Amino acid sequence: MPAVFLGHGSPMNTLAHNRYTAAWRKLGRELPRPKAILAVSAHWYIRGIAVTAMQTPRTIHDFGGFPQALFDVRYPAPGDPALAERVRELLSPLPVELDRSWGLDHGTWSVLAHVYPDADIPVVQLAIDATRPASFHYELAAKLRPLREEGVLILGSGNVVHNLRVIDWKENAPGYDWAQRFDGQVRDHLARADHVPLIEYERFGDDARMAVPTAEHYLPLLYVIGLQEEGEKIEFPVDGLQNGSISMLSAVIG
Repeated sequence: MPAVFLGHGSPMNTLAHNRYTAAWRKLGRELPRPKAILAVSAHWYIRGIAVTAMQTPRTIHDFGGFPQALFDVRYPAPGDPALAERVRELLSPLPVELDRSWGLDHGTWSVLAHVYPDADIPVVQLAIDATRPASFHYELAAKLRPLREEGVLILGSGNVVHNLRVIDWKENAPGYDWAQRFDGQVRDHLARADHVPLIEYERFGDDARMAVPTAEHYLPLLYVIGLQEEGEKIEFPVDGLQNGSISMLSAVIG
């Protein structure tokens, strides 16, 4: 299976018909159909490693201030406890909690509502351990490579640039200069499979400090590139900046 990173942007993209959601829908039509999906979302950022292990994960509306129509959205995909056990096995000896309380947050369902709108593929979420450095997440992802051969689509959902402190609420506002530079640098390194600068993204200085003020939206990218085999191709279904300070860059490996 390929591995996919999607810049999810605003939760309102769930209801939108724009070039980003059109690209996600096209991707769903073109990807091989997975046996299951393992999602790494920016919005499950906790102390420790956990994986959802329930039969029926709930749809989590982890936001506020949006229209009721967004809160009415449900993504009733089944879970996959066997996949959760397999993830724990692959990540051993690291301790992995089998979680039965979380579910699917909007980082996962806002994009899957377009990629797989029928919600008929089992979905499991893997939490991001907030106590670990970027290199840990990249190395952890490499342990999950066997899942690709087992028919599992690994999906990272976040944003390469994500700074809500300076957001422009006009959706089509032009990207800030620093956001455009950082997004472009990341894309260039991705295209060359040059992973070290992407792991050590702080080396981009002030642009990185503005683009990644906190790590949770950037780290899902490392879970995807950590799965890339030597010489494996990468494609970019869509790119761009929403609201001035949110990158919508998406990437497909394989």
